[in-house]
Amino acid sequence: MPQLRIALAQVNATVGDLEGNASLVVEWTRKAREGGAHLVVFPEMVLTGYPVEDLAIRTSFARASAEAMETLAESLDSAGLGGITAIVGYLEHDSVGPRNAVAVLHGGRVVARQSKHHLPNYGVFDERRYFKPGSSLDILRINGVEVGMVICEDLWQDGGPITALGDAGVDLVVSPNASPYERNKDDQRLPLVARRAAEAGAPLAYCNLVGGQDELVFDGDSLVVAADGQLIGRAPQFVEHLMLADFDLPEGSDYEQGQIGDFYVRRVFLSDAVPAYEPLPAPRVFEPLSDEAEVWHALVTGLRDYVHKNGFRSVVLGLSGGIDSAVVAALAVDALGADSVYCVSMPSSYSSEHSKSDASDMAVRTGLHFTTEPIGTMVSTYVDQLNLTGLAEENIQARCRGMLLMALSNQHGHLVLATGNKSELAVGYSTIYGDAVGGYAPIKDVFKTLVWNLARWRNDEAEKRGEVPPIPENSITKPPSAELRPGQVDTDSLPDYELLDDLLTRYVDGDRGYDDLLAAGFAPELVDKVLRMVDKAEYKRRQYPPGTKISNKAFGRDRRLPITNGWREG
Repeated sequence: MPQLRIALAQVNATVGDLEGNASLVVEWTRKAREGGAHLVVFPEMVLTGYPVEDLAIRTSFARASAEAMETLAESLDSAGLGGITAIVGYLEHDSVGPRNAVAVLHGGRVVARQSKHHLPNYGVFDERRYFKPGSSLDILRINGVEVGMVICEDLWQDGGPITALGDAGVDLVVSPNASPYERNKDDQRLPLVARRAAEAGAPLAYCNLVGGQDELVFDGDSLVVAADGQLIGRAPQFVEHLMLADFDLPEGSDYEQGQIGDFYVRRVFLSDAVPAYEPLPAPRVFEPLSDEAEVWHALVTGLRDYVHKNGFRSVVLGLSGGIDSAVVAALAVDALGADSVYCVSMPSSYSSEHSKSDASDMAVRTGLHFTTEPIGTMVSTYVDQLNLTGLAEENIQARCRGMLLMALSNQHGHLVLATGNKSELAVGYSTIYGDAVGGYAPIKDVFKTLVWNLARWRNDEAEKRGEVPPIPENSITKPPSAELRPGQVDTDSLPDYELLDDLLTRYVDGDRGYDDLLAAGFAPELVDKVLRMVDKAEYKRRQYPPGTKISNKAFGRDRRLPITNGWREG
């Protein structure tokens, strides 16, 4: 029986960096060859990064992508890697328009190209805006094995290319992907891949992108399953990884080219069967992370890549002693190292002693840079000159803090991190141009109750490793407060967070209407209040910094509602 060793290169690409991404492909192809692989599969659009958004409709970029692919084929051959077959995702542009495509590289040439057929247009995806669908399938004969290809959404949609490949009698299916992370998505991924392998009647190798791109983060979690759906190998989440897998497969038949269903099938001969060799042990099956660990790693990855890929070397944030800023600071230390994290305590006349001491305690626990800059004088200048009272006086404190952080950013080149959570953003419990300032918002898609869970999880992990827990216990247990007036706590203005987050999860993430919320048992007056707050705060959310998406309905890319909107539930 023919043997084939494949490598899945789960790598971290950067959108628009054609040269850097091409070097990444060469580097990981070399690793694949050193592992004895005959075929290496890279993620969807790895050469351009994903998603390219409106770069896809810029002709100069599409032309550069196509040229870079030709150059990459030659570079692989020049590096002595022409004998291994590489499947590389990129942006193609033909007479019809731009396409989300893969190229097959072998012997210094592009020997085959295939475009994505199903173009997702939901959630964070706008592929029908950018790409034209494909209508053909290339089946590669490698080592006497017939290998079919499907690109990301082609795997997620019922029927289509998988059915055609099954009818064509392929021996193996490979699937390049750029599938963004959401909580519990790995629970859907394996059953889907197993089901598609059974439909094709062949093993299936699923290679996913890893790393952060603006709001999106990709978790890897690449998979190899047998034709019967049995899991053969699973890559770890949120790290680059090369997974090698050996297959003993029946020798492919000399099927003819032609139309199968909606697709024109083309056969591409690359190599006959190779002499038998000793197969590797089965690849490792990495266990999925727990829910809190998965979210934490997603947030760390998203923050790290946003900072590094945009050329920043350090971050700054206001450290108030509260839970939100403490979690953001801990994330930043894990993502960038303590020496790249600068925190500032900015007490006003209403700041409690425990807030100051909790902030200082966190700095000691983590080793981050920490300074104190009182804002009382700045606040008094505004309050006295403008005779500010009430909400105006409260908000000027937040805005003085925002100006102070932006000044430090300008002076030292730090990226300012906003520390607001999803619960606050949902109901508008933030000050525009105050605590909403910043270049990135790491916990923007994290409800308040999950913020507390993450803090406890991170401290528990530190204790398991014999380390000092990074987050002071008092920051976790004390009642949350903006401390903008005497004795203020969040529950003065908001329901208890457990109740609030339950309602917000249904209304924001689940798009439930007024009647649905009443049927779920929420009091009418609570529903009226919360929905009114959410709807009125849309203009604030539009001006909030980007932040890592972890849910199925993140503010920004997922949930897009008009600011000027006369519709009200109820």
